[in-house]
Amino acid sequence: MMDEKWGHYIQLMRLDRPIGILLLLWPTLAALWIAAEGWPDTLVLIIFTLGVIVMRSAGCVINDYADRHIDGQIVRTMNRPLATGALDENDALRLFAVLGVIAFLLVIFLNDLTILMSVVGLFLAATYPFMKRFTYLPQVYLGAAFGWAIPMAFAAQTGSVPMIAWLLFIANVIWSTIYDTFYAMADREDDLLAGVKSTAILFGNDDKVIIAVLQVTFLVAMLMVGSQLEMSFAYYIGVLVSLILFVYQQHLIRDRGPAECLRAFLNNNWVGAALFAGIVAHYAVI
Repeated sequence: MMDEKWGHYIQLMRLDRPIGILLLLWPTLAALWIAAEGWPDTLVLIIFTLGVIVMRSAGCVINDYADRHIDGQIVRTMNRPLATGALDENDALRLFAVLGVIAFLLVIFLNDLTILMSVVGLFLAATYPFMKRFTYLPQVYLGAAFGWAIPMAFAAQTGSVPMIAWLLFIANVIWSTIYDTFYAMADREDDLLAGVKSTAILFGNDDKVIIAVLQVTFLVAMLMVGSQLEMSFAYYIGVLVSLILFVYQQHLIRDRGPAECLRAFLNNNWVGAALFAGIVAHYAVI
């Protein structure tokens, strides 16, 4: 019985679906590499890697707590532990508290600026799940929550947050909006019935065009990053691969099929990986 409950906890934290960890991890690692101009401090690297796993898990837990009365109405989420009753509200809140404590224990090994910034990160993670009730832009808010690790990474590695960190942060907000809109497109009909707001609903029939504009904007931002940092050719190969992947994603969503929209969402893992690989390659050869 206990093993079965642990399985539900793993499902609640979405540890069985690591795509969210990867989408958060790639820009975090990229920020660490840029801040350090190569391999970052080992302790900082370990803390941020573990922090990504912990905070993403905490975000999933509080998300399911916020959506506990909605998930049962949506086909894709109706088997989540809180929707089925396998776990209850108190289980979720206790787990969220434990994860929050673990995150705090990790961050106390870092400098004061990073500790202060972590408070903002926790607030963003805790409040994001409730945004879909008040705004059609919860995907933008998710981008801020996911992207906050970027200025934190600079603060931890260098003790300051330069302008390039904020450019990377803005780029990440745009990228998160792109891939989470794909995710929302898969649930659009169910979300309309449940009264949940999203960019997929806001964009309507213009969704593919608006996403294309966001994709181009993101790539321009990454080109600006490359220009300001005087990146080598290796970095721009990563940007080129990202462009090719974005074209493929547009092909996937051409008919707006839910399964294809989810595939486009998942494909963004390779966008993050390609850009990070380009950054690592740049610093490895200079």
